[in-house]
Amino acid sequence: MDNDYEDPDLDRLLKKFHEREPQVTVIGDAYTREDAEKYQETIDDLAEEYTYRRFIVAPKCEAAFDVLDPETTTLGYANGKSSVQADDLGPAKFRGWDAHILGGNPRDAYKAIQSLTQPTLDGREPANVVGYDTNLPLRMAYWEYWTPEGWQDNGHLTPRETARRSYEEIKQYLEEKGVWPETEPRELYGPAVEEPEFNIFMDRGGDPIPSREALEKAYVQEYEEKDTLAFESEVQKEFVEYREGLTPAN
Repeated sequence: MDNDYEDPDLDRLLKKFHEREPQVTVIGDAYTREDAEKYQETIDDLAEEYTYRRFIVAPKCEAAFDVLDPETTTLGYANGKSSVQADDLGPAKFRGWDAHILGGNPRDAYKAIQSLTQPTLDGREPANVVGYDTNLPLRMAYWEYWTPEGWQDNGHLTPRETARRSYEEIKQYLEEKGVWPETEPRELYGPAVEEPEFNIFMDRGGDPIPSREALEKAYVQEYEEKDTLAFESEVQKEFVEYREGLTPAN
């Protein structure tokens, strides 16, 4: 769960936190000492009730490092589009802490990991890089997917398929760099998607069909391979059947 860095609202975040109880939460960006103090007080309160959770604060000023507690707080390493980047403060500030890389393409994230963990002349303790997230695959899902060679046109892929391809490429890239974790979240918490108790009809972009009227106009077909699918036109239905090799159920 993330406190939107462009429109932060701690009360809104805490309300959603208590509803969903996420394992990882970005509490906020600390642009001042006062911000850091407020966020650390919030984490201290949450940590008493919610054990074994990860709470992240992104330092945006040097004073934040003096206020935040490494026993309960993970530092967010700003690596995306925010006005103050981690590089503005210097990777050395983050060494010795648990650190989570916030944003940026995978190549930039790997460079950040190197900056945080490579040996230094003064023998400074490395950071413990515990995570990395980026919304680039979702932002680009209608047009392109990420590869180590650059962004590629998604061609016939749906936005959902395009985003999945990006994540697959990112995982392979980080595995080859030797920084992918041995244990994945699904091994700890189970599958990310639960099987619904009833059919949810989706349009070609992977989004739920928005209304009963739209569903009534859709072309619905049961298949041996994929249960029940809905299409917005007969032409699209025939195209997907051909591309996926689907066999209509009798």
